[in-house]
Amino acid sequence: MKPEIENTTFGSIVVGETTYDHDIIIRMNGSVEKRKKKLSKAVYGTSHTVSLDEIRYVHEEGVEGIIVGSGQYGVLELSGEARNFLEEHQCEFTILPTPEAIKEWNRKAGKYIGLFHITC
Repeated sequence: MKPEIENTTFGSIVVGETTYDHDIIIRMNGSVEKRKKKLSKAVYGTSHTVSLDEIRYVHEEGVEGIIVGSGQYGVLELSGEARNFLEEHQCEFTILPTPEAIKEWNRKAGKYIGLFHITC
């Protein structure tokens, strides 16, 4: 079951009754895990551009789409390679500033994954 996201502020996100102080991934099965930013940082020197390796890690077989919270001010972006990977796997993706992305997450039904950046 997909958990509801209650709130986000700069540096935190509340999923269900749990507050996280780091970027998160919400899997199709509803589990929440820490984002593996080092996969992108190793390629770009920053975690503000999602690399092909990171999106491969995030992607799951059978997913309909990925909702990306790009940060409180919308700084995070998908690399061209990450976008191509998702398109090749016919995986819809939505990128919105995190406060807007959580509304989209809570509204969506189906097999979705969430990737949420909680700072800039």
